[in-house]
Amino acid sequence: MEPRNWEGGADRPRSAGAKDSGRVIVIGPYLRMRRGDADAQTDEHGLSDSLRDFDARLEEAKGLARAIDLEVADAVLAPIAQIRPATYLGKGKVEEIVGLVGGNNIELVVMDCALSPIQQRNLEKAWNTKVLDRTGLILEIFGRRAKTKEGSLQVELAHLNYQRSRLVRSWTHLERQRGGFGFMGGPGETQIEADRRQIGERIVRLQNELKKVQATRRLHRAGRQRVPYRVVALVGYTNAGKSTLFNRLTRADVQAADMLFATLDPTLRALSLPHGGKAMLSDTVGFISNLPTQLVAAFRATLEEVLEADVILHVRDISHEDAEAQQRDVDAVLRQLGINPETGGRILEVWNKIDRFSPEERENLQNIAARRPADHPCFLVSAETGEGIDALLVAIEERLAATRTTLNLSIDASDGAGISWLHRNAEVLNKELHDGRFDMTVRVDETKRDIVVSRFDAVPQGM
Repeated sequence: MEPRNWEGGADRPRSAGAKDSGRVIVIGPYLRMRRGDADAQTDEHGLSDSLRDFDARLEEAKGLARAIDLEVADAVLAPIAQIRPATYLGKGKVEEIVGLVGGNNIELVVMDCALSPIQQRNLEKAWNTKVLDRTGLILEIFGRRAKTKEGSLQVELAHLNYQRSRLVRSWTHLERQRGGFGFMGGPGETQIEADRRQIGERIVRLQNELKKVQATRRLHRAGRQRVPYRVVALVGYTNAGKSTLFNRLTRADVQAADMLFATLDPTLRALSLPHGGKAMLSDTVGFISNLPTQLVAAFRATLEEVLEADVILHVRDISHEDAEAQQRDVDAVLRQLGINPETGGRILEVWNKIDRFSPEERENLQNIAARRPADHPCFLVSAETGEGIDALLVAIEERLAATRTTLNLSIDASDGAGISWLHRNAEVLNKELHDGRFDMTVRVDETKRDIVVSRFDAVPQGM
């Protein structure tokens, strides 16, 4: 029996000679939308995959496979009228793919859907190869991308919760984990139970470690709240250009690539605002349609940065043919986090990649943006070229300033401690020396307004 490593990294024990990449076939088993089925195929968030273009969905699935260096030998659209309980696909389509697998030296078949353990096992028997569904594929990608300890813990927890119900994954000891034959199980049953116990024990340890991570995050967040820096968070569909925009706004060098989930771990950098103010910009993990619920739960500690953000920038690849569907998917995840996109307020939409449009198309987009309600604005930018970035920064500054109070005060120039306190706890907009006193204009949070008013006899601007 091969040794297994449940302790390190994302839980992915490997059999001897297993490959990290190989030839795969990607199958798109999408439900056809029949007349009157719109409501039946809509989830609790009002989303319907039937509204998405089949070709775009299959292309996205191929991109997910390539994100872990798999060679996509073929991609097959397999529209279905109904889901078969045993194999998801119909019998004829299953037999058709048998020929494709055998004729192309295929090591793995990716099904762009959520398979039950029974469906996955039956398809593997029929095709005599490994089968991975959409959830498993995304978990594999996240396992590759996680760099920090926190990211690795979150991915492993999600992976183990997924595996606990099936003990099936790609690149692993599939055969020895399967049960035997007959009504009473077989020789593999004891091994399965042992694996389940180990997985359960590891999940408990991971949950305890993540509680410590969450506590540390809360301390860091509390530390940031003691200084006048506000938080701006980037959210958006994977590959919408968030990391490129992050680099453009902060002059950072976060990895940005034309690849799904190119970056995973959250990053914070200082953001310089047009009038000298500062904010913290947070780059978060990209969202995707049918994002596994295990990942949303596991990454909740990371995504709490979005919950605490003063301004949320929803970055959209406006050039993508499925841009509207992607927006709905991101909105659905935001709702899972307790943020209602319809309320507006702190959410600014950023329509990225406008450099891909002709001048006429760009003008049409600008007209559409101009007709948006004032509480749901959008900004046309190109993170690649820098177009529209200045206007976006002004909007961020104005939105941050809307929740702060501007005060005028006069302080003795010899009061170094008081001047230092103001610079640490408020945004100094103006400072002029007259007759041994500094006349200052500062902008403060509502939480510190009363302190400044009482200590420095400050008055609101305009009074």
